[in-house]
Amino acid sequence: MGTLVTSARLGRSALSGGDSLGTIFGRQQPPVNYPKTIFDGRESWMMAVHSRYLDLAAQIRTRIEAGEWEPGTKLPRLDDFASHYGANRDTIGRAIGVLESEGFVWAVQGRGIIVRHGMMRLRRPRGNLVKRNVATDSPGYSFPSASGQEVWKHHVPPTTSVEPLVDPRIAKLLGVPAGSPVMRRFRVTGPESEPPFQINISWIHPRGVADAPEVDAQAPGPGDWLYRLEKAGHWPISWMEIHRARMPAKDEAGLLEIPISLPVLEIVRVGTSGSDGRPIEVTEYIVASDRVETVHVLHRDESAQAPWSDTETGE
Repeated sequence: MGTLVTSARLGRSALSGGDSLGTIFGRQQPPVNYPKTIFDGRESWMMAVHSRYLDLAAQIRTRIEAGEWEPGTKLPRLDDFASHYGANRDTIGRAIGVLESEGFVWAVQGRGIIVRHGMMRLRRPRGNLVKRNVATDSPGYSFPSASGQEVWKHHVPPTTSVEPLVDPRIAKLLGVPAGSPVMRRFRVTGPESEPPFQINISWIHPRGVADAPEVDAQAPGPGDWLYRLEKAGHWPISWMEIHRARMPAKDEAGLLEIPISLPVLEIVRVGTSGSDGRPIEVTEYIVASDRVETVHVLHRDESAQAPWSDTETGE
């Protein structure tokens, strides 16, 4: 039997599909070079074939990390890169594909290849504290990853409308039949000095709208509509969250200014009314995976409170 050799970094060479780069370059990206079996007449083994596009990706990545191109600016054209590195355009395209899959760049049809903001600063921790707003005069709440002292802005005009809630998962969490007309609040927000951080879509139960019709208004501060629900008789609202990772839809990637190959963190928050113990609102957050880290404090169950006895450990 021959010796098996594998490459630990092979996973980084995975390219994005044709939804982004393929649109700009007019073709699907070629497949990655996987390890090949090499025979010498006596033995065979697997070894990773290192392609030049990976070297070029590493060089361009180093230049991005060194700040040669500011976040939000365009990289040189593929032809310019090809001339600079003495490589063909296809090889440069594959190198850019690697950087897009890693989140360093974003290929935008009609705009070129944009250096991403997400790779250029620390991620924002997301804990489990809900805070009252102190940065605005409007009552309300700030949820992770925001802080009570921080003002976030809208990156697209906020909208509120009554729409059929067709997502059966969200409808079940809200406690309404799928397809029911429900008030929907749509926002794309983030800190003042940053690009879009998250998409948040809130669905408010019809009984909450009946109790507090002003929840359709845009208040100066975030979370004001939750204050309105509580003031109308649903105090205190309690929340739980469901987290999962998934790939973004094309429109979500566009709003967050990320490549479609970059996963997102989907957080579904369910708010329960303090008056009747039933869901009063469900909010879906969609955040680029390279922009946030979740932080959880683990607590001991009652069964794990006391030290282990010698009898239990067999000592």
